[in-house]
Amino acid sequence: MTSTRMSRAERVDAATPESRNRVVDFLRAAAITVVVLGHWTIIAVDADGGILPHGVLDGATWTHPLTWIFQVMPIFFLVGGYSNALSWRSARRKDVGYGQWLRTRLRRLGIPLIPLLLAWLVIGVVAVAAGAPNATVQLASQMALIPTWFLAAYLMVIIVAPPCLLLWERFGWFSILGVLALAAIVDALSLAANQPLLGYPNYLLVWAAFHQFGYAWLDGRLSGAGRRLLLAVIGLVGLLLLVTVGPYPVSMITSAADDISNSSPTRITMAFLGMLQAGLVLSLEKPLTALLARPRLWFVTVLVNQRIMTWFLWHLTVMVGVAHLLLALDARALLPEPLTGLWWATRPLWALVLLALTGVVVLVMGRFEDPRGDDRPAPPVWKPIAAAVCVIAGLAVMASVGVMGESGVTWWWPLLPVAGLWGRSSSRPLKPGRLDVPTPPPALP
Repeated sequence: MTSTRMSRAERVDAATPESRNRVVDFLRAAAITVVVLGHWTIIAVDADGGILPHGVLDGATWTHPLTWIFQVMPIFFLVGGYSNALSWRSARRKDVGYGQWLRTRLRRLGIPLIPLLLAWLVIGVVAVAAGAPNATVQLASQMALIPTWFLAAYLMVIIVAPPCLLLWERFGWFSILGVLALAAIVDALSLAANQPLLGYPNYLLVWAAFHQFGYAWLDGRLSGAGRRLLLAVIGLVGLLLLVTVGPYPVSMITSAADDISNSSPTRITMAFLGMLQAGLVLSLEKPLTALLARPRLWFVTVLVNQRIMTWFLWHLTVMVGVAHLLLALDARALLPEPLTGLWWATRPLWALVLLALTGVVVLVMGRFEDPRGDDRPAPPVWKPIAAAVCVIAGLAVMASVGVMGESGVTWWWPLLPVAGLWGRSSSRPLKPGRLDVPTPPPALP
């Protein structure tokens, strides 16, 4: 068959290098799908109570064990470790320095953030000027910007990825055990003092440690069914001990029904959840590899990955917008009481509507995932680090309080990441992306 007669899926398949691990891309795409559908389900909208951030988990404790399946953030860090190790080793071979490497990763991760942050800054100002209560705007922006907590944590891990890779290459599994031991100490101090703030270092420690399992996967240190099963068993036993003997709740997602949270701040439980999930999904690597050899499935995987940041960043903004429109119209017929039989029965329709609307946003905003090539000289190391710190600081605050404070719109928080990206990583003009060739693994794992 000539290239002119080949379908787009077949062209993408033919253009994919044999060396590419397609399972990495598939797991990234599958994980983002679970996150999006999970958020649209967990966050309930009540005609009288408004938006309930964790409505399902708060009102139906039987769903808490299901979070061991649907809390898939560890999978992002697993594939992120694989991709970042591959990327940094390639940079070392080409004599690309840390500053230039970090700038490239930051631009891919940060540039799609800019329109979202500016949009919510404008929404906040306009809503307050129109008379909307500060509390309403704060909750709406906080819900919409939930994805930013992950990006802040992931950026921290990217900053330390090269030195962590050196530790992995030098000390192997001990480099993971050592960081997890530090994370356990941080958790113990935080829980003993009943101060969640003391647990915030674990956003870096836990995820940086688990990120290295991606290094192990890349280096073949997790090859074989036996090792992968052992990893899953270690994760399962560790989790069971922590939630039965230890003080940790069963739910891996924050719930008002629990006194403490496993995810805010990140707890040591998330590392064991990651081991369980990694052991299970890697056990499926061979059959997944065979399935992904099919051009159509691989094409869908590539398509999702090309716009994965846009899906991730905007899916809750769409949901918040639809929810407030229905609440403003008092459309009670379209807002059944959460957790009733009718509510559960309408969840597929709810997801399909949000999927369609988010798809429109992706078509408009997806171009920001295609920054032009950067041929500038390598920057001083401090510049991309300073840019990353600005992004992390702004995102961390907005993930907790949105764009509102007691005195009104806190415009400096959404502008801090924008200023960091513009001033230190120096964004370049953008161009529309193409969907007919595979792209490198995105900065988002």
